[in-house]
Amino acid sequence: MTFPSLPFRGGAGDGGLPHKIARGENPHPNPSPEGEGLYDSKGLNMTNAKLASLMARGTDFLGCEVAILCGAMSWVSERNLVAAISNAGGFGVIACGAMTPELLDREIAATKALTGKPFGVNLITMHPQLFELIEVCAKHEVGHVVLAGGLPPKGSIEAIKEKGAKLICFAPALALAKKLARSGVDALVIEGMEAGGHIGPVSTSVLAQEILPEMASQLPVFVAGGIGRGELIAGYLEMGAAGVQLGTRFACAVESIAHPNFKKAFFRASARDAIASVQIDPRLPVIPVRALKNAGTEAFTAKQREVANLLDSGAVDMGEAQLQIEHYWAGALRRAVIDGDVEGGSLMAGQSVGMVSKEEPVADIIAQLMDEAAAALERRI
Repeated sequence: MTFPSLPFRGGAGDGGLPHKIARGENPHPNPSPEGEGLYDSKGLNMTNAKLASLMARGTDFLGCEVAILCGAMSWVSERNLVAAISNAGGFGVIACGAMTPELLDREIAATKALTGKPFGVNLITMHPQLFELIEVCAKHEVGHVVLAGGLPPKGSIEAIKEKGAKLICFAPALALAKKLARSGVDALVIEGMEAGGHIGPVSTSVLAQEILPEMASQLPVFVAGGIGRGELIAGYLEMGAAGVQLGTRFACAVESIAHPNFKKAFFRASARDAIASVQIDPRLPVIPVRALKNAGTEAFTAKQREVANLLDSGAVDMGEAQLQIEHYWAGALRRAVIDGDVEGGSLMAGQSVGMVSKEEPVADIIAQLMDEAAAALERRI
């Protein structure tokens, strides 16, 4: 897939693209004479200022230069990718997943060794050592904690905020968004069913229409799910979003440690190849997972039957059953991402996977997205 050369494309040689966007500067010191082509000097400055203005709330909240968070992808969103995204002006987020406190401690320290820029940590609410993980984040003075996987358990919001961190939570419905805001959450992510990994039942566009008009004036709201191009980013910013979150678009970056087989599977895939898992037992409410169809998706059906039988026998309670499901996905994802088992492992991917066609540096991906967002705003002037 090729993209036109637009006004924000650049790299280290131009003084740093994200810095110039954030400051509202023209990244090209010698623009074309006014009236020659679409990108004259007046248009460039106007567009740049508008994009910076639309992203200002998100960048101020995150402390970065481009209001793009990286989705927390287990085994993928680790020190190398997280640091690369933060160094490129975005906001990297470590996926804690099933890590122990000791492992998270080492991962945060290793990430800090690679970047001096802000980054966050994503914690799963059902983790049995959640409060110890919160303490690890506090020890390292992590500025932003993202809670995912359900409502924050009692005391977790207070534990995070009393250490000075800002708390971001996922809101899959307007009623929950309002409840989280009343509970003291600092920002929200609304993620539609087009996303990869664990998903809800509603599309991103519908969630944005339901939640942004009600909540964007109260606290920063970031939109996620199926975002692969900058034109869509510009649209959500204009609707009131403080920024966006992308995962699939970064999964195959040069800095991603994902196995070459995993990346090749993404390059070959189209949007319709990223399917949601099916729940087979209504007594076992499992969160659907979107991944590329393979033998691993069929194995999940067998795993559900196994866990359902354990529930029937009383061998496990519902909490343990859900944890087993979570561990299944973590293990299956590791086999795909780390070992390159693209048949038996889990190839978690959002429907934007069809827009991932090659391995690119993180800085180029962010530059490209900003090019596209800028061009979209330019056309609106």
